[in-house]
Amino acid sequence: MKAVVVQRPGTDKPLEVVELPDPGQPQFGEIRVRLHGSTLNFHDSLAIRSATTPVGHIPLADGAGVVEAVGPGVDELVTGDHVVASFFPFWNDGRPTVDTFSRTPGLGLAGYAREIVVAPAAQFVKAPRGYSHPEAATLTVAGLTAWRALVSDAAVTPGNQVLIMGTGGVAVFALQFAKMLGATAIVTSSSDAKLRRARQLGADHTVNYRSVPDWGRHVFDLTGGGVDVVVELGGAATLPQSIDAARIGGLISLIGILAGVSGDVPTGTLNLKQVRLHGLVVGSRTQQQQMIRAIDATGTRPIIDRTFALDDLAEATDYLSSGAHLGKVAITF
Repeated sequence: MKAVVVQRPGTDKPLEVVELPDPGQPQFGEIRVRLHGSTLNFHDSLAIRSATTPVGHIPLADGAGVVEAVGPGVDELVTGDHVVASFFPFWNDGRPTVDTFSRTPGLGLAGYAREIVVAPAAQFVKAPRGYSHPEAATLTVAGLTAWRALVSDAAVTPGNQVLIMGTGGVAVFALQFAKMLGATAIVTSSSDAKLRRARQLGADHTVNYRSVPDWGRHVFDLTGGGVDVVVELGGAATLPQSIDAARIGGLISLIGILAGVSGDVPTGTLNLKQVRLHGLVVGSRTQQQQMIRAIDATGTRPIIDRTFALDDLAEATDYLSSGAHLGKVAITF
């Protein structure tokens, strides 16, 4: 089978297209999936470019395809089902149970930049009805992260105000889910063109953070006292502004590290406003299934900016890193 592996870690051309042995038939509790689609995430590009990634590692955490065979003991999925991968295959429900990526496909384990995978059935769930495989793959990481931030953790209700940072994969899903839930959505970006597109997708207010450097205070004033939820995708460098934008007692869901992994936090303001700061990484398999049921009920579809062939994964990674995209960058097999 064809696969793309990290063959030269830490170089300017780390990836190579290779032929690997067929993984064979599923054993007890396993399924065999013919993969047809994936999408790229920020952490995928880090894994691909890191000098510490093992030689031969198969990247990509997102994956979707068709079940070709099921092993004994599998009753939730059958041959022919369209499925999408779960980010934490061993976190089914309840509170988070892991604080590493050691058992996450694409990071600690072999990922989905390949044509066929044989894996535990718990590693996949049924895809939404009518979704293409690349569309379904958006739900492994980006879709589920946004869903957990707004629904599972924040319990957003109609009339809530949500601040969303940027227009990448998680951000666009957060915008779509916020509107699905009847919330007011405010989107930030440095691109007026992307902000225009965000308004077309339903954003109620947009803010260019280059034109408005004090955007946190601007959002606080715009909303008449701050937002209920901040989908914080920047990290340390943007956190002070997010605190300014939040209402008293609001929630900041800290997801991304695009602007840095550490930095100063205005703890005095955080305490006085009694803001809850909550870190999260994707979500559980049950949360993913709940999201898919909501998608089936509402007809929500992901926004895919551009699609690349598996052979062109290196070019796709460069495109993602350029920041030119809005929504998701997809891979087809």
